[in-house]
Amino acid sequence: MQKRHLGKSGLEVSAMGLGCMGLSFAYGPKLERKTAITLIRDAFEKGVNFFDSAEAYGPYTNEELLGEALAPIRDQVVIATKFGFRNGVIGEGLDSRPETIKAMVEASLKRLKTDRIELLYQHRIDPLVPIEDVVGAVKQLVEEGKILHFGMSEAGPDAIRRAHAVLPVAALQSEYSLWWREPEEQILPVLEELGIGFVPFSPLGKGFLTGTINENTKFADDDFRNVVPRFTEENRKANAKLVEVLGQIADVKGATRAQVALAWLLAQKPWIVPIPGTTKLNRLEENIGAANLVLNNADLIAIAAALEQIKVVGDRYPAHLQKDVNR
Repeated sequence: MQKRHLGKSGLEVSAMGLGCMGLSFAYGPKLERKTAITLIRDAFEKGVNFFDSAEAYGPYTNEELLGEALAPIRDQVVIATKFGFRNGVIGEGLDSRPETIKAMVEASLKRLKTDRIELLYQHRIDPLVPIEDVVGAVKQLVEEGKILHFGMSEAGPDAIRRAHAVLPVAALQSEYSLWWREPEEQILPVLEELGIGFVPFSPLGKGFLTGTINENTKFADDDFRNVVPRFTEENRKANAKLVEVLGQIADVKGATRAQVALAWLLAQKPWIVPIPGTTKLNRLEENIGAANLVLNNADLIAIAAALEQIKVVGDRYPAHLQKDVNR
């Protein structure tokens, strides 16, 4: 697989990463451990060297899974993880105090079975802790060699600039896809100006852009999408037009809807690296295949024209979670 540089950080990763959250968190029953480890190693064998986790995925179990899966190939991969929630539990609120960051990193290193983390993100901006204090704590960990690069997630332009002034921000991880394009307005210009890479999560719209979800789809009881406004039955039906457009382009290109959606992201900027997640080998292979799909200018113009005619409906987060985004 081709490699990409995350901005000017010097951090080089596979053009497609693997978002590991869904292996053990948020999307229904977690994958059996042995099966999940096999999937992670299959991803590496197929060219993926960029693996994304967080202490909050579980909590903690996702990092443990990744640590075990990647131990035999540790020096050949790039591990990204995140801090920022009290006790690693999203429902307990934000906590980016310097002492918490340092303790979290020590615990994450043990779970990941490693002596360094290539990319450490602040999972969400903590309004009670100045970003300069947060980045200052991370900078100390960089100086100790425990962290190689710093990243942010769902941060707004002001916070990105302030953080970058203390320690170069290697990457921003935020939602971006054909059905969530808000980063184009303010975020992408700032990243380009500062030389920061962009790692879109949910690049397939939490599965919707694959074309396998419609208004009749039933999610598992513990699937996060049950509380996402954009995934109500009514909104899924309204948003089906976007999937139809993807299908038309996919048919012409001899590709799948998911591959077109991922290739579209790759075509936006050379420093964008999506991290689609999956629990299935065939979907993993499909996603990786998108790295070889080239959308020409005519394709991109056709997609842009189609998007002008489509209004995606439904908020992407429940109200109680939306308040923590883009501070």
